[in-house]
Amino acid sequence: MFASRNPHRIDSFPPVDEANDEGLLAIGGDLSADRLLLAYRSGIFPWFEEGFPVLWWSPDPRAIIELDELHVSRRLLRTYRRGPFRLTLDRAFDRVMRGCGEARVEGTWITESMIEAYGNLHRQGHAHSVEAWQDGELVGGIYGVSIGGFFAGESMFYRRRDASKVALVHLVGLLRQCGFGLFDVQILNEHTARFGAKEISRDEYLRRLRAAIERTAQLAEWPQLNRSSE
Repeated sequence: MFASRNPHRIDSFPPVDEANDEGLLAIGGDLSADRLLLAYRSGIFPWFEEGFPVLWWSPDPRAIIELDELHVSRRLLRTYRRGPFRLTLDRAFDRVMRGCGEARVEGTWITESMIEAYGNLHRQGHAHSVEAWQDGELVGGIYGVSIGGFFAGESMFYRRRDASKVALVHLVGLLRQCGFGLFDVQILNEHTARFGAKEISRDEYLRRLRAAIERTAQLAEWPQLNRSSE
């Protein structure tokens, strides 16, 4: 595995087709910005628990949400259009990450080392958050990693009903407006499936990833984004 080769190298990972049936590719290394960006560019992401070495994953198949095929229920669409939440971009990145970690009673991979590492990516412009506020309180949000026209959604949380879902709908609108080409949600589960996530082969994912990261795109707030048109 990665750790037994040379944990300090950041110029390569093992070929992704060496991942096991669960998608585990490598063990070890650090969470430096260079290593994280190399991982995402290679179709790999970290996922591990506190007290364990960093685990690097490249599952096959891979789950994505097509930006023009987001499934939004009529009730959620009404909530989004009604606007009970004030939605912002990159106003409280660390707080969103901590909210995502605290929201999981079964345990979390959002460790202090992950918060520090992704906070560093955020300061470099490669990690972003969408926040949902109500009465001045942060009540939900979502965060992820961007490279060119690629965005990897990492996690979301809510403290008020629908807050994280509205943040997700808003994020997809921003990704479309800003010219992104691939929205990665990594693994298909019941929650992502409700929003229209689907699985594609790792080979197709890597092909689309290469094309997306070559795009010139920058996630930014669009004041003119019309909620009624989402």
